[in-house]
Amino acid sequence: MARINFGGVEEEVVTRDEFTLDHAREVLKNEVVAVLGYGVQGPAQALNMKENGIHVIVGQRENSPSWEKALRDGWKPGETLFSLEEAAERGTILQFLVSDAAQKITWPQIKKHLKPGKALYFSHGFAVVYSDQTGVVPPDYVDVILVAPKGSGTSVRKNFLDGSGINSSYAVYQDYTGKAVERTLALGIAVGSGYLFPTTFKNEVFSDLTGERGILMGALAGVMEAQYKTLRSHGHSPSEAFNETVEELTQSLIRLVSQNGMDWMYANCSTTAQRGALDWRHEFRKAVEPVFENLYNSVSSGEETRIVLEANSAPDYQSKLNAELTEMRNSEMWQAGAMVRSLRPENWGKSGHG
Repeated sequence: MARINFGGVEEEVVTRDEFTLDHAREVLKNEVVAVLGYGVQGPAQALNMKENGIHVIVGQRENSPSWEKALRDGWKPGETLFSLEEAAERGTILQFLVSDAAQKITWPQIKKHLKPGKALYFSHGFAVVYSDQTGVVPPDYVDVILVAPKGSGTSVRKNFLDGSGINSSYAVYQDYTGKAVERTLALGIAVGSGYLFPTTFKNEVFSDLTGERGILMGALAGVMEAQYKTLRSHGHSPSEAFNETVEELTQSLIRLVSQNGMDWMYANCSTTAQRGALDWRHEFRKAVEPVFENLYNSVSSGEETRIVLEANSAPDYQSKLNAELTEMRNSEMWQAGAMVRSLRPENWGKSGHG
């Protein structure tokens, strides 16, 4: 492991230099990794491992859209593609990658295939940490491990293909075999992690639920909507409001932050922008800190879990979700966004503009 100083705080991380892909292959050479679920994380992790030389099979409900996707991706029924239960029986490492709500539903069927010495792998601590609500209590004769890529399945696959990898956290909840850490790190490297940093199941799920409801999705969408609405209410056009709210952020500034940090981005913008941004960041921080504290408390208390499981288990969940997403897509802000994207130079030939 490498000891890295993060702003004065030392952490141990695992890179591909210390734990090589060749070593990962050696650790996993006698394992059959069963990827259970082919929805969000499943395709990326399964394909990345397969292309890294790991013995991978996929478990998915037959004749579902995800089963059809697995077929299109080259998984072969009866050879590398099976039902959830058959894949769970064949696998020595079970990557439980169905949705959180589906983990609660399918757990009784999966649990009976956990023989002594197998490993139960998660990419989210949700089911285990909130076991009082999910019923997912692993038996004491298996390794229980976690690798959580810090990005969507699409990003995990894209970053793997371009050679960069995506950072992941890892944790060991239960080490029955004495080799749980080696298994975890090998899987983390095999799925294409850029580097791995240690966490716990509880810390992973608390930070993940807070992050996705906060700055990664919920807060980002809400703040964008608020600024767009303010600009429009003061007479700015949809194009101007969208460009100043979303386009400049996603197409320019966030890339500079990603490459060099916020301070570098500040140093390389106009002095007018510098002064205003430096002053107003404190106002925004003070305004949203109480919201984040309430959010974290809702996560840690299990209230967010209750809401998720109740909503996602409802028979009309998909139709209600589609209605919410349609409302967002049809809002003036995101309709303006669709038009702005079509006007980007790379789309001129496709959209008829130019």
